[in-house]
Amino acid sequence: MATTLEIIRGISQAAANGYDGALDDNGDPIQIGLKREEGHAIKDSRVMDGFSVKFHGDILKVCYHGEVKLKEVYAGDFEDSIAQTIGEIAKFLKKEYKKVTGNTLTLTKVGDPDLIVQETSRVRVWVQANCDYKIGGLSDVEPVCDEAGEEKLDSAVRKWLGTNGNIKRSSGGTYGKDKHSGAKTPKNVSGKRDLEPRS
Repeated sequence: MATTLEIIRGISQAAANGYDGALDDNGDPIQIGLKREEGHAIKDSRVMDGFSVKFHGDILKVCYHGEVKLKEVYAGDFEDSIAQTIGEIAKFLKKEYKKVTGNTLTLTKVGDPDLIVQETSRVRVWVQANCDYKIGGLSDVEPVCDEAGEEKLDSAVRKWLGTNGNIKRSSGGTYGKDKHSGAKTPKNVSGKRDLEPRS
């Protein structure tokens, strides 16, 4: 059974082996499923795209970025094609992980991909997408966002809002309370005049 560190190192090495221009053992270009692999390397115009990975606890975030034509965005199946590309990247990572470590990698898709499309010109746009995968075999890793952390953050925000009673609403009144049980008097307050609200 591989340790957490060995799994993370194996995934990192598998992702590093997918650089642009990488060759396999036979000297042939490695096929990942990206658009930069299509067409002739010299005769055809090069498409800029690639991928990276990020670790969030037991979640592997597969990130894809690339330059596409605006007409592809409005073709109707743009989100599906990006999701398929991210799926191909995940398949490549599993295959390359097996080559590097000799062990199998289990990646379970969590949710749908998130996409951001930004216009670079009237013809081309820049797309950034990512999708989460749960890494199998990481039993000793805690999830990044757990319910206890959410409750702790919620109570901290509530306490902060309770101390800010001088923020005025546009419709009248103020946010929060004028005095809060956990509020402390600032150190630079020297007299009653410093506590009066200023207009």
